Amino acid sequence: MSDEAAHLAGARAAVLGRLWGALAREPIPGLRTRMIDGEDLVIALADGRRLRAPHSYSQPFVAPPAGFAVELDGVRYDDPAHLLRAVRPPQHWDRLAEELDNSVANLALARAAQPPPDGGEPALARAIRTADPLAYLEQCVVDGHPLHPGCRTRIGLSPDEIRAYAPEHRPVVGLHIVDVPPERWWGHNCPPQLPVHPWQRDHVLGEYPFLRPTGEVWPARPLMSLRTLSRDPEHHVKTAVDVQMTSARRIVSPAAVHNGPILSRLMLELAARIPGLGVLPEPSAGTVLVDGEPCRSLAVVHRRMPPLAAGEVALPLAVLSAPSPADGGPIAREVVAQGYGKDASAFVGALAALALPPLLELLHLGIALEAHGQNLLAVFRDGRLTRLLYRDFGGVRVSPRRLRRHGIPVPKLRGDLVTDDPHTLRTKLVAAVFTALAEPIAALARWGELDPEEGWSRVAAVCRVYATDAGPTSDAGPDAAFLLADTVPVKATTAMRLAADPLQDQWAWLPNPMAGVQ
Repeated sequence: MSDEAAHLAGARAAVLGRLWGALAREPIPGLRTRMIDGEDLVIALADGRRLRAPHSYSQPFVAPPAGFAVELDGVRYDDPAHLLRAVRPPQHWDRLAEELDNSVANLALARAAQPPPDGGEPALARAIRTADPLAYLEQCVVDGHPLHPGCRTRIGLSPDEIRAYAPEHRPVVGLHIVDVPPERWWGHNCPPQLPVHPWQRDHVLGEYPFLRPTGEVWPARPLMSLRTLSRDPEHHVKTAVDVQMTSARRIVSPAAVHNGPILSRLMLELAARIPGLGVLPEPSAGTVLVDGEPCRSLAVVHRRMPPLAAGEVALPLAVLSAPSPADGGPIAREVVAQGYGKDASAFVGALAALALPPLLELLHLGIALEAHGQNLLAVFRDGRLTRLLYRDFGGVRVSPRRLRRHGIPVPKLRGDLVTDDPHTLRTKLVAAVFTALAEPIAALARWGELDPEEGWSRVAAVCRVYATDAGPTSDAGPDAAFLLADTVPVKATTAMRLAADPLQDQWAWLPNPMAGVQ
């Protein structure tokens, strides 16, 4: 098999594994029953046909081998889009099939771009010597979203554009600065100048002749999200790119422009109360007015990375499961070896102790962060965890009732961020942080470094201590208990793609590996 064919086969298996997991757990129309038959999971469709494949490959964060297939009434399908087209249940499945074709092609392209392991230094040691360690580490993430079948969907980007702009291809991208007439600009702490992604320059900017290029170009490195780029280690720029990546077109909404600076001030104030928690503020943002309204395709959010001390390096938790350039194993293995004496369960316990108390304390105060592996960053020194950073306020939820209870002024926010419903607040946080912790636990277990039950026992112990220390009138106890319930939520990304409104949150509920752990 050629290298190209091998990468394509591996990408099909990876995306099909994510799809099989989604079919196994998510509230997807057209699926009637699920049952275990020996080692297989069997899913009955509404029309009586049956899907069958190994149950083990339906579990989150699995890595099925090339050639993995799902049977539909005895016919094997190793291509996820072909399987969807054969199933052909209700609306929007053809749309999803197109997205999965794109995801497979781009994932194969990403894997083909990676150099073979070189046996050299660990990833963190290499990163700290680069001009931008965070960007270097984020560009190690090859496979994208760990649960979403559209993990590498980028509808609208050609293969050449992906090579030029996508982080896993490690480019330097030029952000083009354009002047905006002041009367056509709406912003916060931001002059009327717009950094434009080159894809927007080539595909969108021509529709707005009143925007004048200055000739200034900022070289920047794309981070995990592609449309957010690191201009330097302390200045990140979230741009608008009218391309569908995973689940949404990556524009910048008027709500994001309005909310970012306001939530930044609130988060900096609250983080000052909570040991070990820092934030990446969004102090300035702006958007072009078209026909008097903010244009989602012509907007920017500026983000600041707190300065790190000498010897420190930060990384999103998703990077822990990315392949090391040294040996191809998860970067978490190198951290465990350097900082935790090869004791993976000690590392997991330290990670849980670093992350869960500040996140739960912030929820207690009134802010539910969307603390998944892309937004939640850990800072390391000599391989040891030191503190936590959080970025991106677009998916948070804010409780006015809880804020008022603690004497905190309630900010005036736009969009769907505000809710006092405890279930909504807890689900938002728990679904994200559970995934952020579960992915490195699964990666370490897959490489034989960790007994997952021991890892989850360490996480549960942190939850129990936090719940026990909470006062009888506090929300903190019930918040922490939500993490120890019989089931735990994860975002139902495939069900969302099949819905009429694909951006409305839906959830799947998994057996909780911490339930009943002593």
